[in-house]
Amino acid sequence: MTIESKEEPPRFDAAFKAQFAELVRWRRDVRRFRSDRVDPDLIERLLAIACCAPSVGLSQPWRFVLVESPARRQAVREDFSKANKAALAGYASERQACYARLKLEGLAQAPVHLAVCADETTAQGHGLGRQTMPETVRYSVVAAIQTLWLAARAEGLGLGWVSILDPEAIRLILDLPPEWTFIAYLCLGWPEEEHDDPELERHGWQERCRGTVNLLKR
Repeated sequence: MTIESKEEPPRFDAAFKAQFAELVRWRRDVRRFRSDRVDPDLIERLLAIACCAPSVGLSQPWRFVLVESPARRQAVREDFSKANKAALAGYASERQACYARLKLEGLAQAPVHLAVCADETTAQGHGLGRQTMPETVRYSVVAAIQTLWLAARAEGLGLGWVSILDPEAIRLILDLPPEWTFIAYLCLGWPEEEHDDPELERHGWQERCRGTVNLLKR
């Protein structure tokens, strides 16, 4: 039996397409936040949108952890500080000096801390698409993060992905279930400033490639 949808698919006009392109262009990795509170209902709505992301076999393996404990947040900041010092030591000369000047997180200012994990053992989806490429479970979670990022930007919220962390240390700090793989630690809040260019480009770390698509034809 075929089940037919009664809903008509949306039609996106030129104005919407232009706005969507702007939304993508203005999506930034935010590190500078105001301390203003974010309505929990807004966070719930954003997470609901994130859960509409594509996932391998419809496994929907994303798991979100709202980090509210001051002690756990402090432990995460301490782990960042340790990892950041190690990263700084890996550079030399002017590159090291440039790294030292960068602001690479907003952990102390962001009102919302969110850890995102992948449930590697979820029965949802019955393993479809994962037999040969099990890593697609984690890719699915990254797709949810990108969806969340765009949805947050549309609301005027900033999101920053803090990757200078020891994943195993974060697992212990947050007491994550053993079957969950830590994917990302996110800071969310109202941005202190807004730019359409990446902060790393603005502060001389790396220029962004523009107008170039790395496409190999076979």
